[in-house]
Amino acid sequence: MALYEYVTKEQLAGFDRYKYSAVDTNPLSVYVMHPFWNFLVKFLPTWLAPNLITFTGFMFLVLNFLMLAFYDFDFTASSAGNQHVPSWVWVAAGIFNFLAYTLDGVDGKQARRTNSSTPLGELFDHGLDSWACIFFVATVYSIFGRGESGVGVVTLYFILWVVLFSFILSHWEKYNTGILFLPWGYDISQVTISLVYLVTAMVGVETWYQPVIFNLLYRDLFTFMIIGCSFTVTLPMSLYNVLKAYRSNTLKHSSLYEAFLPFLSPVLLFVLSTAWVIFSPSKIVDLQPRIYCLMVGTAFANVTCKLIVCQMSNTRCEPLTWLLLPMTVVVGGAVTGVFTNETLLLYLWTAAVILTHIHYGVSVVKQLSDHFSIFAFSLKKPSRD
Repeated sequence: MALYEYVTKEQLAGFDRYKYSAVDTNPLSVYVMHPFWNFLVKFLPTWLAPNLITFTGFMFLVLNFLMLAFYDFDFTASSAGNQHVPSWVWVAAGIFNFLAYTLDGVDGKQARRTNSSTPLGELFDHGLDSWACIFFVATVYSIFGRGESGVGVVTLYFILWVVLFSFILSHWEKYNTGILFLPWGYDISQVTISLVYLVTAMVGVETWYQPVIFNLLYRDLFTFMIIGCSFTVTLPMSLYNVLKAYRSNTLKHSSLYEAFLPFLSPVLLFVLSTAWVIFSPSKIVDLQPRIYCLMVGTAFANVTCKLIVCQMSNTRCEPLTWLLLPMTVVVGGAVTGVFTNETLLLYLWTAAVILTHIHYGVSVVKQLSDHFSIFAFSLKKPSRD
């Protein structure tokens, strides 16, 4: 039996009928990375489970996050006058980030190579990707930090939300059209981030203090690229594809209300977390920016995973994620001063969100493994005894 049955019988039946459909038109991906991954996958042993590759790649991102949390917990190490992160850490971060990106590209090819493709594999991959957003955003932020040439922690918080909404847009698009249009920004950003880590190791963070041109700092370019790509490319294309499906009567849901329903929980999460940032008596995001962003990113991953389950099973998205109910109490208690120690409250709530999300993920993986009679991390078949 699963730890808890989060996937309904209707959704399990939907998974039985599911077929993967994706469109990738990014030249970097099509002409460089896919040939590279096709070459690499030939060296992997055929007994190696694709989900194990996926999980290993994800853990490289977690390792990066933990490594930078040790050397730069409050994002001040890159500021002038502070002890900087050692160069070897940036080298390791660059290697680990590229390994994570590579393994994320190879896992699907290994699945097809070993004839082990299942809906569980795609759900596992995209579910971990949704959680990975916070880990690579927070790690990249340590390059600039929060000094004069860096990015303020409130700005970091909103940059994180731009990345999170860019991620969920692709799956909202698939929820409505049945096709996953892979965003161009992902491949470009992953290669760029890996290179920036390595460059930082060679030239030092002081290089990023200098303006790129005139008074434009590197942090401004970094912020502009993320926001600009999201609002001028990702968002317009997603809206265009969904509205195109609506006009051609190929929309998978009955109305625009149903089509936009998946945004309710993410928007409520944004409102709640932003209210805590704005009205916090102790300025919690200034005191604990890393933990606060970890809490928000994990809660977002939980919301997104439930959308992915509905999207893949072709079932209706639930309007409200139950996790937002206790979060409303937490945020209300924090901003009204009922809970005087906000830092302790944040740590307790973050632990609760992480444990809740891990429980959800393990339960769903166990349910689907039992349903498809497979092991999540092995290509062996379960005994029928």
